[in-house]
Amino acid sequence: MIILSEDSDQLTPSASSRENHIVTEAAKLLGGRVYHIPDDFSRCETAENALWHLPSQERETLGIWIGYIPTPSRYAAIYQAALNKGVRLLNSPEEHLRVQEFDRTYPRLQGLTPASVVVTHSDQCESAIARLGLPVFVKGTVQSRKQRGWKACVAESLEELQKLTQQLLSLTGRTRGRVIIRELVKLRHSRSSPAGFPFGREYRIFIYRQQILGWGYYWEGDDPLKPLTVREQEQVLTLALEAAKRVDVPYIAVDIGQREEGGWIVIETGDPQFSGLSQIPVLPLWNQILKLGVAEQA
Repeated sequence: MIILSEDSDQLTPSASSRENHIVTEAAKLLGGRVYHIPDDFSRCETAENALWHLPSQERETLGIWIGYIPTPSRYAAIYQAALNKGVRLLNSPEEHLRVQEFDRTYPRLQGLTPASVVVTHSDQCESAIARLGLPVFVKGTVQSRKQRGWKACVAESLEELQKLTQQLLSLTGRTRGRVIIRELVKLRHSRSSPAGFPFGREYRIFIYRQQILGWGYYWEGDDPLKPLTVREQEQVLTLALEAAKRVDVPYIAVDIGQREEGGWIVIETGDPQFSGLSQIPVLPLWNQILKLGVAEQA
């Protein structure tokens, strides 16, 4: 297994940079072959230059990327430059987009996840309300604004929805020009963030080709709702595997949440190469990831 890591002490400290460092160090500790790459092309200019130090492989080798959510063009460029050296990232560019961008994922998850409408302009908000009603949850096709609190994600009127949509569309990294308006489903919770966003009873599961590599509670900190019964664990993991089967990409992160009334839903999916670990134990996870490379070479 070849690991491409954007971990660098030159970057501004953040939650994401700290996690990238932790994950990279775990991979090294377990014997992973790590090659550091820049987080953009501003200095190296091309993907080929970013991977200049990556040796060409005698036989095709699995590769995994530790880093920040890339633009589609950056992912495609790094993927191809690595492939030219005999390293195949776990997800192809098309598979990466299918699992990372919600509007590509949603058609495969209908019935497992809340009803959703994709809009590209605030003028489309009224028709979205006609289909979904109010209130609604609002997010970009790549990321939400949960860290800014409930009011940054939930609209209770047409005016609020139009305002949130306009704000999100200005954040191209989160939306890529598409805003997702979703049926609001309230989740079981016992805590909320300082900004007022409820910490729903959610779990994140990393899956490779229908094999669960690791899973854990979504939110940081202690939570009385964190433990699962044996039956609940079976329900969560079974639903995650069904979502992974439908989305049909090799490597996928699936977030599962519990409704207030008790049922489970798929919140969203992502490419685990760029997904936070939540409370997934890092060393057991990376032990499983590195075994993939061994199995591939066998």
